[in-house]
Amino acid sequence: MSSRRGRESRLSAFEMRRGIKPLTVIRFILKSPAEVALAAALDAAALIRHAISQRGTARVVAATGVSQEEFLALLVVQPEIPWERVVLFHLDEYLGIPPEHPASMNRYIQKRIVKPTAITQTFLLDGTRDQTRATAAAAIVTAPIDVAFTGIGENGHLAFNEPPADFSTEDPFIVVDLAEQSRRQQVNERWFNSLEDVPRQAITMSVRQILKARAILCIATGTRKALAVQQCFAAEISPFAPASALQMHLQAKLYLDSEASALSETDPGAVNENMF
Repeated sequence: MSSRRGRESRLSAFEMRRGIKPLTVIRFILKSPAEVALAAALDAAALIRHAISQRGTARVVAATGVSQEEFLALLVVQPEIPWERVVLFHLDEYLGIPPEHPASMNRYIQKRIVKPTAITQTFLLDGTRDQTRATAAAAIVTAPIDVAFTGIGENGHLAFNEPPADFSTEDPFIVVDLAEQSRRQQVNERWFNSLEDVPRQAITMSVRQILKARAILCIATGTRKALAVQQCFAAEISPFAPASALQMHLQAKLYLDSEASALSETDPGAVNENMF
């Protein structure tokens, strides 16, 4: 396929300054969100098992949100994963939101991963306790992450790295202002009742920290994600399309359903794996 040459012709000013060449992000395009969830869960389980077999533990970063729900439900029931050997981090949390809040990402992770698997080695963020961010930051830099799970925001954000994202900071976790589009997305997905209820700031894992993972599995489903997928993976790497940073990673995979891939399936710079 025509991939590398087509990508090089779209190098952004950001890439040219840093000598970065975009890489081909492998896409698995499936018919439905259910098929996406299953394929990604099987991949994630294999990566976790491999890390444990090779290094004795698997260091995992989990994501939250609607696109992750079915994936995580399938992942936690996969056989032959010794979850007691998994060290768990997660991408982000709202600033000022306690873990008992219905929209808390800490609560989401506890409900969907920690309780079903009885994981004991966790570094979960608490939006009301600064020390949890410091503790997670100190722990995450001690060894590489084996696999990170991510999604893509409707505005292309990666975790809560909003456009224009900071591609330079080496801080593992940073505090960011949430874009109004992202805040509206949280209301539309029914995590909050109104825009006024959505916090204006969040703690997020930085882009550079995410890219330090050995493998990254990114899930996007639904029509509302189609434009963001196109902007992040059929165009140049840019802080204005934060998830485009995944084009800088050697082992990033993108799991899409037919709706999320509708605007970018023909992009010659990607490898499409149609697993129908």
